[in-house]
Amino acid sequence: MTHVRFQSQHACPVVDRLQIDDFPVGERSRAAVELIHDGAGQAVQLPILVARGLDPGPVFGVTAVVHGNEVNGIRVIQQLFDSIDPKQLRGTIVGVPIVNLPAYLANERTFFGFDLNRVMPGRPDGNAADVYAHRFLDRIVGRFEYLIDLHTASFGRINSLYVRANLDQRETAKLAALQHPEIVVHNEARDGTLREAAADRDIVAITVEVGNPLRFQPRLIRDSLAGIKNVLSTLEMLSIDMDPPGDPPVFCTSSRWVYAQHGGLLEVFPDVCDEVEEGEVIARVSNVFGDLIAEYRSAVTGVVVGRSTNPICQTGARVAHIGVPATRAQLERWGVSAVAG
Repeated sequence: MTHVRFQSQHACPVVDRLQIDDFPVGERSRAAVELIHDGAGQAVQLPILVARGLDPGPVFGVTAVVHGNEVNGIRVIQQLFDSIDPKQLRGTIVGVPIVNLPAYLANERTFFGFDLNRVMPGRPDGNAADVYAHRFLDRIVGRFEYLIDLHTASFGRINSLYVRANLDQRETAKLAALQHPEIVVHNEARDGTLREAAADRDIVAITVEVGNPLRFQPRLIRDSLAGIKNVLSTLEMLSIDMDPPGDPPVFCTSSRWVYAQHGGLLEVFPDVCDEVEEGEVIARVSNVFGDLIAEYRSAVTGVVVGRSTNPICQTGARVAHIGVPATRAQLERWGVSAVAG
């Protein structure tokens, strides 16, 4: 008979909000921040990791699982803290591996039907999602000076390793380039996102899309971790060698989704990071008998940021996410031309 030994979760203190000064310097700490109560009256507590250096410096936050199915970021945060020696750290690093705990536990993407990344900054007197978002910002994120928010694609889709950032802001453009991603999309944060809510609090924030949902992808986890360490090195929070860049990322001025106008069985031809030409056939939809119903062409010359993998296609379904590459003049205006090579 095989005996399996289970180790219980390490006990950690429960706090009502993140207070950096409450954590010991030169150590890695764990805590849980209480946000709301569920229908049984049980507290919903977000686990956090805190590495506080011996010397004062910036407060740098990394968050994951704003959507419950986006688990690659959990591994990124775990490996980041496993690799940090707080005695060699300047400032403080805070990791929130699971932001949307109810969705994660339910194996769902949304917070009881609400997209948590569309209700930020929430309200103290709104519905459950509003209150959750408000308290998350007020009790945790509000302490940050920098934020990298880790995401993945949604159900039935795949992503490249790409960054969304407002490249008109030099500091966010610099953070984006330091990730050494495959693609960077210039994108002013939309209302309701964590990135937009953080920016409204003068927190320098970018979003990193780390591949695909509900799976651990070692290469993308490794590359995302290296990008975060590049930022920590540049901020002089850690004295470590920079990860050397590989192929330069494709910087895009914008991106757009191609949507299906016909239901049926979808087949998408290009893979993520593939280049496509304006007018190129990128997908087709057939009916259940195999008859061709429609072909879809790219409206622009660009690069595939993400794409659908779900062949069951309804009218209005997303087909492919196409980025429009920036010109050399735009790269120079953003101050990333030297990094982009």
